[in-house]
Amino acid sequence: MTKEELALEIIERLKKEYPDADCTLDYDQAWKLLVSVRLAAQCTDARVNVVVEDLYEKYPDVDALAQADVQDIERIVKPCGLGKSKARDISACMKILKEQYGGGIPKTFDELLKLPGVGRKSANLIMGDVFGEPAIVTDTHCIRLVNRIGLVDGIKDPKKVEMALWKLIPPAEGSDFCHRLVYHGRDVCTARTKPHCDKCCLADICAKSGVE
Repeated sequence: MTKEELALEIIERLKKEYPDADCTLDYDQAWKLLVSVRLAAQCTDARVNVVVEDLYEKYPDVDALAQADVQDIERIVKPCGLGKSKARDISACMKILKEQYGGGIPKTFDELLKLPGVGRKSANLIMGDVFGEPAIVTDTHCIRLVNRIGLVDGIKDPKKVEMALWKLIPPAEGSDFCHRLVYHGRDVCTARTKPHCDKCCLADICAKSGVE
């Protein structure tokens, strides 16, 4: 089986296993996803979803958050870790959204990358979830799983993994594929325990099944 064929088979099996998989960060406006994805660095999505409730209660829109004292933002987001740098990035980002985009968010990948605290992973997530554009989100689950399964060979650099996957994953499938990897990585192909290969829908086509 070629890697292209393997990728298509994985996509179809994960579709059946996780038909309703979507972003695990809660948001109802695009700017909130920008905030949440910055907070999610080295933090669980579940914790971020709890922390932002307090943040949005006090600062319910882009204007309010842009005008907020950075130290107050830091106090609220501290439970997510790296509070100082995350608060600084969120404040700067919201100021740009207010001043340059009328409270909206940029609609191109390159413009998103120019925002404070926004890297390729975050920009891809926005492009895929907000704008419905082709996207490959190389978070820790994605990188771990595509290496274990054998879609990429020992590549840990997020951008290199992303570039490799663009060659294998049909553009229309990329965003949902990465969301499904998150679900599978949390429930089955786990990081902190031995992977549960006995209940994995990919076990018979996985390069590392039963090895780790």
